[in-house]
Amino acid sequence: MIYLNTHTEDLEIEAALAKVSVQRREYALKYVRDCDRRLSLAVYLLLMEALGKEYGIMEPPVFDFCPHGKPFLKDYPHIHFNLSHCPGAALCVVADSPVGCDVEAVPPFLDMDLCRYVCSDEELASVLSAPNPQIAFTCLWTQKEAWLKYTGEGLSNDFKSIPADAESFIVQNGALVYSVSPLR
Repeated sequence: MIYLNTHTEDLEIEAALAKVSVQRREYALKYVRDCDRRLSLAVYLLLMEALGKEYGIMEPPVFDFCPHGKPFLKDYPHIHFNLSHCPGAALCVVADSPVGCDVEAVPPFLDMDLCRYVCSDEELASVLSAPNPQIAFTCLWTQKEAWLKYTGEGLSNDFKSIPADAESFIVQNGALVYSVSPLR
């Protein structure tokens, strides 16, 4: 299931800190800026909501981590989830099999150095010929990042070889794009 919060700026930090695990509280408080604390807490609260609705788990989850840093639920390793956030949005996906997700705000301009780093020649041609290259690139980026998070590899040095294919799905919501890969 997919859970999305596009009103993260409304989150009250102190109230959220009282609801989360000690582990997440410490993690969120490491951020200097309130906006980053809000995002960290908002995405975790989405996970808590998802676990409550989908699995009846009411206690705040505690994470453990795979070798490349992908988190898993220490007490429920059979439940798979992934988290992502960007300014203004938090995204959580839970499933019975591995899943990855990413959410990004569409940038106001296209960074060609980043495009060349991320895109294969064919992908770059497709992005540049799209009616809105910023949206096309953001869709491609979210697919690739969701795939990496799905596989648990973390950010790869060779983005060009990461598949951006039909196993992912993309949703555009105003100025946001999010991808989930794969959800079964």
